[in-house]
Amino acid sequence: MRGRVFDLFKRKKESEEKIEQGLTKTRQGFFGQIASLFEMDEITDDLWDDLEALLIQADLGVETTLEVVERTRSRVYSERIKKIEAAEAVLKEELVRILRLVGSGAGEPPQLAKPLHVILVTGVNGVGKTTSIAKLASYYKELGYRVVLGAGDTFRAAGVEQLKIWGERVGVPVVSHQTGADPGAVTFDAVQAALAREADVLILDTAGRLHTKYNLMEELKKLRRVVQRLVPDGPQEVLLVMDATTGQNGLLQARHFTEAVQVTGVMLAKLDGTAKGGIVFAIARDLGLPVQYVGTGEKLGDLAEFDPEGFVDALFE
Repeated sequence: MRGRVFDLFKRKKESEEKIEQGLTKTRQGFFGQIASLFEMDEITDDLWDDLEALLIQADLGVETTLEVVERTRSRVYSERIKKIEAAEAVLKEELVRILRLVGSGAGEPPQLAKPLHVILVTGVNGVGKTTSIAKLASYYKELGYRVVLGAGDTFRAAGVEQLKIWGERVGVPVVSHQTGADPGAVTFDAVQAALAREADVLILDTAGRLHTKYNLMEELKKLRRVVQRLVPDGPQEVLLVMDATTGQNGLLQARHFTEAVQVTGVMLAKLDGTAKGGIVFAIARDLGLPVQYVGTGEKLGDLAEFDPEGFVDALFE
């Protein structure tokens, strides 16, 4: 038990360090300017106006920004807070509250279902889905679990080959058919193979569908039904990969995915590539989805378990 507690603490510490490094651009961008607002000598009306403008520019979105600023300002006045650093602490609490509303992150992996934990991964082309799948496979393998990948992205040229290459790098088997094959058949075979190998985790790739193509969204629903033929309670997770650098533009596409396949959480890729980072709060409030993992770099190990307090602290570090 003591060893497990130590492992959890060590992993949590590593995730915090990865997130802090991944947020370097964000801290140097708008959140750096936000932090500088709280270096003034006193709390003024201008503080709230400037805070509102910067939060919107940092990709929180208008509605989320207005809620955060109003709740922070109201608490500062109702609690008769005079010190500027205490006002900043209230702001950070309100940002964490937004993330906690949807249970966003816990700083540790979810409990795996038995006999097989199936994770369906979706997202539009170009968001970093295949790389995120490889990172997730590596993450679970590092935890000591047996992992199998299913190459269900059969519509995109080289989609299957890319996943095979990543599978070799991670050292996990990939179940695949040829390009253009029926994704449902690939999914069925992947589930069968994972059960036969007594794997712990099956991660299924899907085509990078455009939300305007109704038939492709229906295909996602079909894949879910295929999984349930062999694993009645699966897929236990449906992760939507989003690109942090697209900001508010990615929310519309994300809404269509959530309607199609009951998304359970978000993997936010390329967090290290944006100077904004506030999209995390918009995802939680506007989509009602928890951010579970964030990509913090290009290496296989650059995936961090998302923890709200650690994330907010890193923004203001």
